[in-house]
Amino acid sequence: MEIFSYMEEYDYEQLVFCQDKNSGLKAIIAIHDTTLGPALGGTRMWTYDSEADAIEDALRLAKGMTYKNAAAGLNLGGGKTVIIGDPKKDKNPEMFRAFGRYIQSLNGRYITAEDVGTTVHDMDLIHMETDFVTGTSPESGSSGNPSPMTGYGIYKGMKAAAMEAFGDASMEGKTVAVQGIGNVAYALCEQLHEEGANLIVTDINEDAVKRAVDTFGAKAVGPDEIYSVDCDIYAPCALGATINDETIPQLKAKVVAGSANNQLKTTEHGDMLHEMGIVYAPDYVINSGGVINVSDELDGYNQKRAMKKVETIYDNLTKVFEISRRDQIPTSAAADRLAEERIRSLQASRSQFLRNGHHILSRR
Repeated sequence: MEIFSYMEEYDYEQLVFCQDKNSGLKAIIAIHDTTLGPALGGTRMWTYDSEADAIEDALRLAKGMTYKNAAAGLNLGGGKTVIIGDPKKDKNPEMFRAFGRYIQSLNGRYITAEDVGTTVHDMDLIHMETDFVTGTSPESGSSGNPSPMTGYGIYKGMKAAAMEAFGDASMEGKTVAVQGIGNVAYALCEQLHEEGANLIVTDINEDAVKRAVDTFGAKAVGPDEIYSVDCDIYAPCALGATINDETIPQLKAKVVAGSANNQLKTTEHGDMLHEMGIVYAPDYVINSGGVINVSDELDGYNQKRAMKKVETIYDNLTKVFEISRRDQIPTSAAADRLAEERIRSLQASRSQFLRNGHHILSRR
């Protein structure tokens, strides 16, 4: 990868390499865009095959956070960190404290949170060195586990998609096929069950499936069967890229709405859903409850206020569907347009302000 060429093509602002020999820290902070505010995005720890793969992942994830934060209506830009290493074997307190010092050195341009491979405890260690971290322990005034709020946001977004597809936002009597029953999906299933939805579930973790069957009366199916079941809504809540050439022809659902990241294998698969008349809730809009929740910590965390903000996911998706109809484009493209319009609007406002300031000074 030609790093500067890639950064220029997709307009990245900054790439920071962090190394601490004593703790074994090897981290990459990618800051994509800070037009709307400081970059907020989690820290991921993963065993990458190469340093190039780690750099590419950091860059890709940072850009995704720009769009997620913009579409969510947050005054925050997009950034992300990846730490190279096995989260089960390579962690130590010194690593995260060293990383916290690197974050502090950016003077607020980047704010982190937990992500794949990191925990609340890791954020607490970072917090010992910097205040530019969210998702720490509740004892420090933080929001704690983000899964319930993320699940609540998916539920609200699913209702918006149902309104678009069926003209009725109620989940009562609707059949939802949920792929993957992790913490977020379990919180989603709680909401759906309470409203009277019928659940079909699958997961490679048999205990997670049994828990959903026992608690919610869900019907269990095999991992490969979930795409073709008779249902109203397909909720991908596990791995990404499950919307692809093989699965789309199997879908009987009229709505795709779930918590997984990067649900479309390619942008063309968003086009295919659109052509088939399937309402797709773009992933980074519907699953933004977690980042909306932790962003509230920046003002001193208030759970009721955060919940109200998470509920705006319904309105944000409604805007996406309106843009899709207005411009006759897939909802995946409409979500990008919503985010880009918000960023461009502020860029134009700032440019006008700077021009006016220049004219005032030139007249003096």
